[in-house]
Amino acid sequence: MTFRDFLRDHLSQIAFWFIGLFLLNLLIWLEPDRVLSFVNLLYLDLLMILVLALLLGTIYFNRIHWFKEIEHRIKDPDNILNRPLTNAHSNSEKQVQKYGETMIETHRQVLNHVVAEQNDQREFIDGWVHDIKVPLAALQLISDDLELDIGEEKYYQLTDEINRINHYVEQVLYYSRLSNFANDYLIQQYDLKTIINPVIRDNMNYFIHKHIQLEQGDLNYTVLTDQKWLSFILQQLITNSLKYTPDSGTIKISVTTTPNDLQLLIQDTGVGIQSADLARIFEKGFTGENGRQVNTRSTGLGLYLAQKLAQKLGHEITASSIVGQGTTLVVHFPTLSYYNSPGSKQQLKRSTHSTFAD
Repeated sequence: MTFRDFLRDHLSQIAFWFIGLFLLNLLIWLEPDRVLSFVNLLYLDLLMILVLALLLGTIYFNRIHWFKEIEHRIKDPDNILNRPLTNAHSNSEKQVQKYGETMIETHRQVLNHVVAEQNDQREFIDGWVHDIKVPLAALQLISDDLELDIGEEKYYQLTDEINRINHYVEQVLYYSRLSNFANDYLIQQYDLKTIINPVIRDNMNYFIHKHIQLEQGDLNYTVLTDQKWLSFILQQLITNSLKYTPDSGTIKISVTTTPNDLQLLIQDTGVGIQSADLARIFEKGFTGENGRQVNTRSTGLGLYLAQKLAQKLGHEITASSIVGQGTTLVVHFPTLSYYNSPGSKQQLKRSTHSTFAD
């Protein structure tokens, strides 16, 4: 708080002081036996104003440390609940300090209650997901046994619905773990191709049934990431491309490098994204014009989860699209600098081997 703000807060006291001084001057001036001259009366007024200034200055400088302490906490909102007010002197300051302590303690109790409820919900969801995977696996086995009895088209429809359920179950699981991400990841060097190929295999039925051609560039690169989380991210991106690519289309997966990052590109020849929707495709729950189509049944969570998880891993996902021609999703893997020294960047290395045959 500046001294000007302090004076504004005490305008009523200052006005009362000057009104009293004016009445005192009037009383002395109208006194019949007045012994003070006008000059002496003026000196008295100046002395009283000086006393007022000293009084206000003393109060302000006694409280300036209190004001600065409050300002420091306001400028650091992330830690404001961990740093209660201290060093109160006057009764009013002690009252404010007590109010702040009570508010912080109440907030902590509410927060602990909310965290406990969230943990219970997350544990329930994790248990539910693992429990439901058992009957889903059984359904998949039953559908495989019925493949010859129900025909290729019916078999594809059945497995497609089972895969959709699995996909949505996975989204629920990873969404529940999003807030607890730090406890469940390990950054290591991985061969990019060994992460991508299993995801492609999981979606091979879609490629075959929709006659979508898959083109793969040179994917023999090593990146720093977490295998499980990156696999989920790529699953969302490839599934999204398959969903909006018509029959006999093409999906191309390739890698390009720049001085600052390695870029994994997933390009499709699908319907494309309207320019008005493109900036919002990573927002939670946003489906856009394409997602409102009945046959796509979009939830608006896939790309949102992919972007959030990518950012937590230190990656970034960007998108570009042309309506009617297709969409390109790019996962950016940044290079690292050793010891933060200029020019000492570790380039994302080329792998010398591949563990999965093309």
